Amino acid sequence: MNFEFFGGGPALLIVGEMRHLVVADLHFGIEADLAAHGMHFRSRSKARLERLQKTIDAAKPDALILLGDIKHSIPSITRQEYYEMPGILDALRDRLPLLVFPGNHDIGIERYLREGELQPKEGAVIDNVGYLHGHTYPDTALAGHLMVIGHHHPLLVIRDEVGCALQAPAYVRADLDLNGMAMDEPEGCVTPSRVLFVPAFNEIAGYDIRDILKKPFAPLSKFLKKDGAEIILADGTFIGPLSMLDADDDD
Repeated sequence: MNFEFFGGGPALLIVGEMRHLVVADLHFGIEADLAAHGMHFRSRSKARLERLQKTIDAAKPDALILLGDIKHSIPSITRQEYYEMPGILDALRDRLPLLVFPGNHDIGIERYLREGELQPKEGAVIDNVGYLHGHTYPDTALAGHLMVIGHHHPLLVIRDEVGCALQAPAYVRADLDLNGMAMDEPEGCVTPSRVLFVPAFNEIAGYDIRDILKKPFAPLSKFLKKDGAEIILADGTFIGPLSMLDADDDD
């Protein structure tokens, strides 16, 4: 299994028997929600879609895996989503097959999907890798596999001595405490179950990794093992262990 990182996404190409391009948390329609809270932005859906299409063209995958939160509004579908979602999904499926693991924002997304595109919200194993959005407990079939998830929008935030900060989308890779989730490692499993947090594709979505760890809001963030966990930037640059964030806080 090989990984190729596309920092301009961010997106991740996982190559096994097939080439799967993985994208998380597109949040199309987020502008309508911001407008409801007094922040008015023109829709960025076209530019976001074009960025995704360029990433697809660069990666040349066999299929596109969308790790949930394709749309943004909860619990309804906004007028923006109603008009934009069909064209967005058609533009993607014109290029390649879609596999959609629904997220907590994807209520009603099934009306826009075709047969075979909607996957279980608890996840599934594809080409020996487990995929799910990450807001639910994973299916037991994912134990013993790398679980690739979205939902958390991880950002690496590093502050200097005057308080200025570098903010960059980042991946977090860690072992999992399956016992805490009342799951067992498969018999004969030689590698521990691991999780890979994928940063949000949406350009205005992100949480400081520190906040995710201090106040975890989903099963897989609650039960990751911090010791040995690692941070990787969106372009694949290896940053180091999570403990470096503690050192940064002490400076």
